[in-house]
Amino acid sequence: MCGIAGRVNLQSDEGVAVEALQTMLGAIRHRGPDEFGVYTFNDGQSRVGLGSARLSIIDLSSGQQPMSNADRSLWIVFNGEIFNYVELRADLLAQGCKLATQSDTEVIIHLYEEMGPACLDLLNGQFVFAIWDERRRSLFIARDRVGIRPLHYTFQDGNLTFASEIKAILAYPGLTAELDPVSLDQTFTFWSPLSPRTAFKEIVTLPPGHWMLLDADGELTIRRYWEMSFPDASGEKAAPVPEEEAAAQLRELLVDATKLRLRADVPVGAYLSGGLDSSTITTLVHRYTPNHLETFSIAFTDAAFDESHFQERMAAVLGTRHNLITCSHADIGEAFPDVVWHTEAPLLRTSPVPLYLLSRLVHEHNFKVVLTGEGADEFLGGYNIFKEAKVRRFWARQPESTLRPALLKKLYAYVGHLADGNSAYLQRFFGQGLQETDDPFYSHRIRWNNTIRSKRFFSPEMQAAGAASDEITAPLALPASFRQWSPLAQAQYLEATIFLPEYLLSSQGDRVGMAHSVEGRFPFLDHRVVEFCNALPAHYKLRGLQEKYLLKRAVRDLLPEEIWRRPKRPYRAPIHRSFFPDGRPLAWVAEVLSPGRIEAVGAFQAPAVEKLVQKVARIGTLGETDDMALVGILSTQLLHHHFVANYRRPEPVGRRESCRVICHGEWARREGEVELTA
Repeated sequence: MCGIAGRVNLQSDEGVAVEALQTMLGAIRHRGPDEFGVYTFNDGQSRVGLGSARLSIIDLSSGQQPMSNADRSLWIVFNGEIFNYVELRADLLAQGCKLATQSDTEVIIHLYEEMGPACLDLLNGQFVFAIWDERRRSLFIARDRVGIRPLHYTFQDGNLTFASEIKAILAYPGLTAELDPVSLDQTFTFWSPLSPRTAFKEIVTLPPGHWMLLDADGELTIRRYWEMSFPDASGEKAAPVPEEEAAAQLRELLVDATKLRLRADVPVGAYLSGGLDSSTITTLVHRYTPNHLETFSIAFTDAAFDESHFQERMAAVLGTRHNLITCSHADIGEAFPDVVWHTEAPLLRTSPVPLYLLSRLVHEHNFKVVLTGEGADEFLGGYNIFKEAKVRRFWARQPESTLRPALLKKLYAYVGHLADGNSAYLQRFFGQGLQETDDPFYSHRIRWNNTIRSKRFFSPEMQAAGAASDEITAPLALPASFRQWSPLAQAQYLEATIFLPEYLLSSQGDRVGMAHSVEGRFPFLDHRVVEFCNALPAHYKLRGLQEKYLLKRAVRDLLPEEIWRRPKRPYRAPIHRSFFPDGRPLAWVAEVLSPGRIEAVGAFQAPAVEKLVQKVARIGTLGETDDMALVGILSTQLLHHHFVANYRRPEPVGRRESCRVICHGEWARREGEVELTA
């Protein structure tokens, strides 16, 4: 795992300075503190720079980047892992290819040299890589299928600047940040900006499953190479394989996906939440490999969020060396500003914070890699939102029924005001748009409308930006076959293309892990597992209201019954008590929510925010939408502070650590310690 950065000047006569690249890498040195390298090219027509901050995991001795092909005409920087590189490398050797390293990076560049963008179909991994072609004067960048690893860029005045994180883009001379009102409006609906937007104007992301090519003429082309698909609902009942066979196939795929993700030249640990998904992965390692895993978990001092009993139960069953961090309200309040610095996005939940603290624990135990269970809920029907939509469709057939909506209480037994038999609340909340079952966004519409309530704190300018679109779902493009899919498949697609890459794998995944140089690996997100699960009929995934039915059938002989039978409980973290202990705001909270700071940023109404602060002080608690609004306001204020008002370029790499520098092109010249190839 690494951090990458780069710049292509096609419309400017100015070359890409080595120190500018080193400054970009300085902003993301946390992603790859083991080695640094830069490459520049300047032939009078194209001026290019690539940079890499490496976290050494595979081929520790010879995998340095930037890396070239044999004749040094192609140069690559790469963030991620190609898990099937061993097999791909063997194929290349059998074809007579000469390889100088044992790294997966070299495999990519040789496959690209032979096949161009078609090489992406062969890669099983989580990746972003950029390849500069000196002969064609073109830059090719590709991102993995489901969006595990990030790539941001800005294309201004014919010049392209890109990096693994936005803070590295802002480190390039002349580039600054401005909050994007449309992205903020989207975040306060969907929990994140919709790809390709980011929180900042003119800085965008390369969507998952896409590649981009910048050619010598300055034309930027973006193409999709992979997309999720589901079977036509009319043929779903004719299951492709019997349940027992499907369960066996799923287990076999997961075993192989897990084994591949253990490939590393450093120790590999695992997160253990105590739920079905992480317990499955750790058990597969224990059962099918010789690896003895070390496991890591989060406990909470607040019993409403704590699941440590189940974590300790699984660790005892597997005999792992188990490490636990106990997270308090104070821990969350203290770490939140740092988490926003790393996520670079507005947040509506504090859930990334405990994961940030957990990755620090992993780093302190000298681990660089952890396996996790993300992806099972999205692709095997685990979330309550899927069951909720199913109940609502059932209820919509008899909208006057009082018994049918009562089924919803089973889904939210952990939420006090739903568990106490408040049927009137259930019918009022979940009855919104009940009979609009033809709405393609039926499964998510209530959730999005509930989040929208937080926009009441927006300033008039922000409200005007959001009002530019009459329909909140207008920016959402759906596949042509979407309406032919089952209701569950439609809901899965929305969850897996919005929430998964833009929030779960980013703010709760890559960013908080790499903040402490820890790489997460996700067996459930192996594209073969995803494609297999997507091809299954809905009732193999959601049987009645039993989530992840096929997964439970596939692994129930491996897990304690109390683990595989326990109902899904979403991962959450405390909110208002973390920022307002005893009803009084933390010092930094009081500062960023002060009327002067609110008015300076201009995203929210100062009087409305002040009333929210007073509400916490008066009653000591907040409801769900106020909690979301509080986190959203705090994180947006912090984003402005970190990246707009007070961004400071970091110290370049190479001053306190070594940095390999390579200059190419007829205008190349020595700058410090340079490997010069003219």
